[in-house]
Amino acid sequence: MDLVKRRVVVTGLGLVTPIGNSVEATWAGLMAGRSGVDYIKKFDASDFPVRIAAEVKDFDPLDYVEKKEARKMGSFIHYAIAASDEALRDSGLRITPEIAERVGTYISSGIGDFWAIEREHSKLLKEGPGRVSPFFIPSAIVNLAAGQVSIRTGAKGPNSATATACSAGAHAIGDSFKIIQRGDADVMICGGAESAITPMSVAGFAAMRALSTRNDDPPRASRPFDAERDGFVIGEGAGIMILEELEFARRRGARIYAEIAGYGMTADAYHITQPDETASGAVRVMQMAMRDAGVRPEQVGYINAHGTSTPYNDRLETLAIKKAFGEHAYRLAVSSTKSMTGHLLGAAGGIEAVFSVLAIARKMIPPTINYTTPDPDCDLDYVPNEPREAQIECALSNSFGFGGTNAALLFRRYEEE
Repeated sequence: MDLVKRRVVVTGLGLVTPIGNSVEATWAGLMAGRSGVDYIKKFDASDFPVRIAAEVKDFDPLDYVEKKEARKMGSFIHYAIAASDEALRDSGLRITPEIAERVGTYISSGIGDFWAIEREHSKLLKEGPGRVSPFFIPSAIVNLAAGQVSIRTGAKGPNSATATACSAGAHAIGDSFKIIQRGDADVMICGGAESAITPMSVAGFAAMRALSTRNDDPPRASRPFDAERDGFVIGEGAGIMILEELEFARRRGARIYAEIAGYGMTADAYHITQPDETASGAVRVMQMAMRDAGVRPEQVGYINAHGTSTPYNDRLETLAIKKAFGEHAYRLAVSSTKSMTGHLLGAAGGIEAVFSVLAIARKMIPPTINYTTPDPDCDLDYVPNEPREAQIECALSNSFGFGGTNAALLFRRYEEE
């Protein structure tokens, strides 16, 4: 006998991004088409082939964490705490002892804290093992963003994280949706956090030729779907949302942004970094999310694309959308907010899920900026350069990662049954 699926809704949002350290600041940046890409300031990149990134700006962890505690955490944890604090405030949820065991945390990261790894490794080589910090491991490992948020809030339900590269934040939200849907929690604090703009990380991605080398024009370097795209721009930050079981949210009078209704996850089983040339994994993950939600392709009005600004991804994601949606693909609005935020790796799925929910709630679609030269292989409506008003019934958020790991989240406008 099939179990009745519990409905799950979004009640709180939190962001730290390269274009703003809150939901409102970030959304204003998206609507203004503002790029968060600039020259790297976190370290001297003058000898690097890539000297640009989308860094978080004017962020002080001491606004959120006491100094003694902040020193025990990597920057990705600082970002996760800040975004989680905002999301909880936005939701109006108080985690009391009565509900603590039904509230979980699931915050993922692709890398964790690369800064701690590089810093402590340097100490080891220069000063010996006795100089390595006792807080090195808990400041760096991926699951400590969820762990620290759990400790700070008293959330005693499921506590988890994934490290599925650029799909990690989306997997965290999708898995949280399923945790609530099957009854293992009533509330999940979920999303992604990343802080990987470091010498080793930038050098590694540059060696793969994955990054844009448009060093002479940082704000225009990230240009998804444009014929002159030459790679992604690495970014950092966090995107967190509060998911609640519908009846739980109703009982406490919560404001509901949207409903999360579908989730898909697939593998390309093809290559360590390149997507499958047939785009089969991306096709199937979108179809799976729609099937899970009981939604027809023509009900989807907006896709927040993975849209990395790399030649392979953008061409093959376009192909996947056309295969998954047929003729409706040409009636869809498809935009890549990475044109403004850069690519936040494991946090990308978190912030882009927030953007997708806001597109539904505020009836505005963020643009793809820096779109100037059409690519014949990318022939959909990418909402070029200007935001657009739209009534959206359903929005899909795509995230694809190295190793061929794919995730898709489907959100729909909340309506009473």
